[in-house]
Amino acid sequence: MDKSIIQLVDELPSDNITVKVLKALDFVAPGEWNNSVGFDNSIRTITGETDANVIQRISDRATTLYNDPQQGYQTAVKLYQTIDKADMAMATAALASKVGEKIGFLSFLSNITPKADVTQTIDLVLKIAIEIIAFSKLNGIPQPNPQEFANSLGSHYQDASLMRMVALVCLDGILPLGPDFLGKIQSIMTSADTTAITSNPLFSTVSATLPGSNPTDKLGFITQGFNSVQGWMSDLVSKTGVTPQSISSNLGNFIQIADDNLDFVAAFLDQTTNYYEHTGIQTVAKKLILQAHTLVKAEIAAAPKPEADTFKAAKSDTTDASATAVNSDSNKYTVGQTIEVWNSEEEDWYRATIEKASEKRFFVNYIGKGSSNDEWVEEDNIRIRDRSSADENGYAIGNKVKVWDEENEDWYSAIIGKTQGNQYFVHYVDYDSSYDEWLDLEEIS
Repeated sequence: MDKSIIQLVDELPSDNITVKVLKALDFVAPGEWNNSVGFDNSIRTITGETDANVIQRISDRATTLYNDPQQGYQTAVKLYQTIDKADMAMATAALASKVGEKIGFLSFLSNITPKADVTQTIDLVLKIAIEIIAFSKLNGIPQPNPQEFANSLGSHYQDASLMRMVALVCLDGILPLGPDFLGKIQSIMTSADTTAITSNPLFSTVSATLPGSNPTDKLGFITQGFNSVQGWMSDLVSKTGVTPQSISSNLGNFIQIADDNLDFVAAFLDQTTNYYEHTGIQTVAKKLILQAHTLVKAEIAAAPKPEADTFKAAKSDTTDASATAVNSDSNKYTVGQTIEVWNSEEEDWYRATIEKASEKRFFVNYIGKGSSNDEWVEEDNIRIRDRSSADENGYAIGNKVKVWDEENEDWYSAIIGKTQGNQYFVHYVDYDSSYDEWLDLEEIS
């Protein structure tokens, strides 16, 4: 049986070689990562809650959300775990290859294991591919999109997520391959012989999770993923000035290493650390806790208030029931969730991530846009779009749409109740059923 998210977070080590290595990389992204362990402690740290009952409710709701396959949390954790376990096996091969190159009488090892540079390249590009897929699962993106991930990486990644990518660049890129790691990877990825990648055990391990119906398609996705983040990785190196020597020096403050054989060090760290799984669990836990916290606070706010007077109590129950009905739609919008936001000027919907929530207003970050575009939007102008059950026009029963009213020259929100070819029967939000009507495809957006 799979472990619960509470077990996974509770079992994260407070101090081991993985933690030491991640702390050593703080100089690349100062203050971004704290080793938050223990689920209840994480709830307190992330939400600021101190009430034991509220913390327990958040914990219970988080458990339910984690076990819901529609949410993507459990899938993301499994992706992080799979890539790390397979990475350790490949690191053993890489280390054997390095030993064979450096020590003459063990040279036979380099003849039966992959060249370390090729192995390291495959390790790095597959980790990027898995990161893109996990990102998509956590943000409700049906089809993994490398460019959408790259845009979010530049403006949205922080905390454990950012540290995971920093560790990827430092430990899987610069340290084993040198300052020109991007050039080396590009050379290997564009070489005519792609079987070095598709026949690699690590590729075989994660192949089923990669988009595409055949090895060529899957390789294409891997290549797109690497190409999409090259610019970000290059900028990180340029802005921080990180080098193999600076990484080695900072690692030396936490663990004893020999900096004259940095390729050995890189392979050794791959073999002995699980930074991808460690920070991956922390990333999932934070997003999960934020969503659970939002839901629990909404439930508390909507809970009936006890009154001594029977009539007042009955009246309060009626009011609260109505409030619950009103808030039920709001409850489905949670912090960290990917939604669509209506822009009346552009007359179109745009994908965004909820950063904060306040009653029926939500502070959003538009996917692919910088933080300067972040803004508060009204609940009436956001929606979740279920594309899995959509028709050929992209609409499904239950979808929120916008309808233009010529007489009032304004857009109105409506919910699709029935579909018939290119016609849709809609109910206008906050209006009674007497306004329900059939509309043609071109009349809705």
